[in-house]
Amino acid sequence: MFDKIFNTMLIKTLTKTLIINFTATLLLLSPMSFAESATELGHTSQSFGGLTNNLTTKEKKQQISQTNSTIKPRNLAYKGMSRTDVNTARQQQINSVSILSTKSNVESNSAFYHSFAIYSGYSQLIEDIDEDGYYQTFSVSFDADILSPIMNEQAVVYADLYLSENGGPWVLYFSTDDFVITGDETADEFEVVTQLDSGYIPNHYDVLIDLYEVGYNDVVATFSSDDSNELYALPLESSDYDLEYIEVEYYSEHGGGSAVLFCLIILSLFYRRVFVKQ
Repeated sequence: MFDKIFNTMLIKTLTKTLIINFTATLLLLSPMSFAESATELGHTSQSFGGLTNNLTTKEKKQQISQTNSTIKPRNLAYKGMSRTDVNTARQQQINSVSILSTKSNVESNSAFYHSFAIYSGYSQLIEDIDEDGYYQTFSVSFDADILSPIMNEQAVVYADLYLSENGGPWVLYFSTDDFVITGDETADEFEVVTQLDSGYIPNHYDVLIDLYEVGYNDVVATFSSDDSNELYALPLESSDYDLEYIEVEYYSEHGGGSAVLFCLIILSLFYRRVFVKQ
């Protein structure tokens, strides 16, 4: 009798676990399908992120190519989605992880949440091949700080970066890896370099940055074109609109042909006058 009750309880537990795992998997995979749909619409780009440095334009271009070959699925999971959908998807992801654990990291570390602010944000226009004033490559740098009375307190964070075309909806174009920030230091300033590959028509684009603390399901700080003109109305276009202009020079040969024809006529008249009369 005891074995029968135990087996029944075991089956129920396993069934419940399978349902929870399946639900969590759907929650984690559904954002990817959104991202793939956005890519199919033709909006593609490549980005890499790291602490701000003094790389040259050529070095940044090389870094984009190298990073793109080893890009992590997490950086692409929500790419192409609206800001509202990204926030909802991230909350679902955290909640699904919480369900699967008896005591989630979020609950156990709730006392260690910090207050944050993004102190500054600015952009740099990097490459415009056809020199029409619209750039296919640009960077966004920002300095995130911890608001705390504790000296040199640290936290692990990541950021979502969005573009808005001419005042339109915010669309995610890159999610960074996790990185560490320390108090209000400026040495942890983070830079994201991006090359727009296709689908971005020549226009003015605004930038927005959402900062997350790892293990927490809500935005902890935001910085955008509303906070700085450095992120407002960037003149951008993708590389399929930024084609190198090659000037082709055309030389007319009509003048030379006429001269040759004129010489032949003169020679013909001379021949008739001199040799035919003989």
